[in-house]
Amino acid sequence: MGRALVTGNHAAAWTLARAGEANRIARGCAGGAYPITPQTEIIEHLRNFAFTKGRIVPVESEHSAMGVCIGASLAGARAFTASSANGLSYMTENVFAAGYYRLPIIMVAVNRALGPPWNIWVDQGDSLALRDAAWMQFYTESHQDLIDTILLAFRVAEDPRILLPAMIATDGFISSHTTMVADLPDQEQIDAFLPPLNVPHRLRFDHPATIGGLTWPRETEHLRHAIQRAMELVPTVYAEAQDEFERVFRRRPHGAMEPYHTDDAEIVLVACNTMARTARRVVDLRRAQGQRVGMVQAKMFRPFAGQALRNAIGPAKRIAVLDRNHSPGAGGVFWQEAVAALRSRPDVLVQDYIVGLCGGDVTPDVLERIVDDLSARADAVEPIWQEVTA
Repeated sequence: MGRALVTGNHAAAWTLARAGEANRIARGCAGGAYPITPQTEIIEHLRNFAFTKGRIVPVESEHSAMGVCIGASLAGARAFTASSANGLSYMTENVFAAGYYRLPIIMVAVNRALGPPWNIWVDQGDSLALRDAAWMQFYTESHQDLIDTILLAFRVAEDPRILLPAMIATDGFISSHTTMVADLPDQEQIDAFLPPLNVPHRLRFDHPATIGGLTWPRETEHLRHAIQRAMELVPTVYAEAQDEFERVFRRRPHGAMEPYHTDDAEIVLVACNTMARTARRVVDLRRAQGQRVGMVQAKMFRPFAGQALRNAIGPAKRIAVLDRNHSPGAGGVFWQEAVAALRSRPDVLVQDYIVGLCGGDVTPDVLERIVDDLSARADAVEPIWQEVTA
């Protein structure tokens, strides 16, 4: 199709639909659909798509929507859905089941604050509440990044070395309902990038089997260890998918931890989703003033790309982690992961800044104050809740 002006939801639906269509020569595609703001437009677009071999099934709840995906994937179909906030919470049981079944389901999570009190604006607490499920998680900063990451997620999830579901997060309203020019790939390109799906443990009439039956402790431990080994391979398989993506689409998508002006940086901001775009602007402003500030777009959260983060920060000794989420009693979730990843670097000060919760604006001024605060710090302290002024 080429370049078009689209909303984030339209971009997500376009990509999911055509990824599903790419499996038409195999066992087709299917997905469960249940509306919740701000992702509803995604499933509306999917419902209107004329699949050659596939269907979107409207159901009575998010739990059932993931149940449809599980059934479709166990039948060997390419499966996908979308949800947000309390919808993600409601499908939690089946989210965990999909991961433990080793099914390469793709879900777009349009981040929204969990309620009560009811709040429809962006907050990453919904997707990060599922961080211990056996799912890959990716966070995207723009419509183009969202499109590219959905395609990469299908490629990685369906790789026989991985066979794990993937969640692709994007900011509610800030991304989902705003328009942006993006390159919508042609069906022929997507066909070339996504080979026909083969779920090796799919249900077969000629070889009946029971899925999800009772196992003994040692057997279950073995299965969990196999998931861990698959997760450890994800960065390698993702890098291979980047190479193939570049070959097919003639541009290179963002890496797991994408550095920006970090080669000589003294201070680095670590940010994800639309905050990364704002952080990039602040870096440019500070660089114009002669200050050695850089940033890292944290794209791959599960598995957490620790080695990539260590490489991406370069020589910087002060790191600000921007968290649009909050784990009560602990602090920001990305910060916790970053501290663990950088434990071999005791010379690095890693400070958590909790910003933009529940839809609060994260403006350049907010990030400018964070850079100033971090520059003056001798030691890291407990997570700082950054006040947003009008």
